[in-house]
Amino acid sequence: MRTTSFLAVLLSATLASAQEETPAPPLETAPIPVKPEPKPQEPEPVESTPVEPEPESQAPAPPSDAPLATAGEPELQPVSDPNSQRLVNGAPLHNPNVAVHVVQKKRFADEGRHEFTLYPVVGQVNGRFTEHAGSALHYTYHLQENFALQVSTTYNWYSNESLFNLELIDKVREQAQAASALLLVWGAQAGVEVTPLYGKFAFYDNHLLQFSLVISGGAGIGSTRVLVRPEVSNQVDGETFTVPARFGDTGSKFLGSVGGGFRVQFGDSMALRLEVRDLVYTARVDRVDGCNLQDFQKLEDARSTGQSFSELGLTGSCQFQKFDGVDPKTRKNYREDIVLGKDLVGNPSSDVLNNLSFYAGFSLLF
Repeated sequence: MRTTSFLAVLLSATLASAQEETPAPPLETAPIPVKPEPKPQEPEPVESTPVEPEPESQAPAPPSDAPLATAGEPELQPVSDPNSQRLVNGAPLHNPNVAVHVVQKKRFADEGRHEFTLYPVVGQVNGRFTEHAGSALHYTYHLQENFALQVSTTYNWYSNESLFNLELIDKVREQAQAASALLLVWGAQAGVEVTPLYGKFAFYDNHLLQFSLVISGGAGIGSTRVLVRPEVSNQVDGETFTVPARFGDTGSKFLGSVGGGFRVQFGDSMALRLEVRDLVYTARVDRVDGCNLQDFQKLEDARSTGQSFSELGLTGSCQFQKFDGVDPKTRKNYREDIVLGKDLVGNPSSDVLNNLSFYAGFSLLF
């Protein structure tokens, strides 16, 4: 009986201690503790100093297809100097992963400027029946950077039939038609010049030269002549003299031109021009030295009778003095050329000639 009572007391004591150690669950309606907010403190006054804005130093992210760094390559280190990452046109200056491309404007503007160009030597490059060599002077006023007005003059101090045509005359007594071998003495034109392309290139690594592609065209008039008699030899008292070639004036003809080339500018006021131009002129031979077929017929009749040419009633344009007289040195009788002139106008011929020439000269701009 005592043992049973002792076990009951021991069990009740154990249950009471277990209930004391287990904490009771919090009530659902219990208030939640809230931390009190600190009181805002007034900021202490700080002396204001101007601060320069820092330049952007963050490099642009590489594209998704940029190659990854391979093993063994040194890792890029950040630049300590902020100026080395200074932006130039939106790209870092010293960033090895960025390529900066700069397009500069023209160093020297052409708009509103005058240009005089001298071509000391102008040589024909397509001579078949004719050969020309001369000089030219061009004036250009640049209305805009790529458009200009131009006035040009050309004088050929050498113009003659080609060696091929002279050989035909000497060996087989044949020659090209007079219109196909018409020679250009001088020409004057007015036209335009356009510059569709310009750029620059380095010269000796220290100089930057500016170049332009130029295309020109114009129209005007030109003076022409034809070969009446080639150079011949004449014997006088056992001595041989060379009689120079005899040319006849064939009047003024319509003249046009198209061309293109390059202009390379040195500094602000000097330039070099290299161009190729095609001078196109109409060719028709129906008068020689102003005399037509009827005039030559009268001159030939008067030559056989010894009549004075001034009494023949020739047209006002006929320069009959060039077919009269005797050269005092070579004793060449100019009346012999009447037959040659009559043959040239007896069968009038016409053609359109192309005188393709190379121009090399220098310009002065102001």
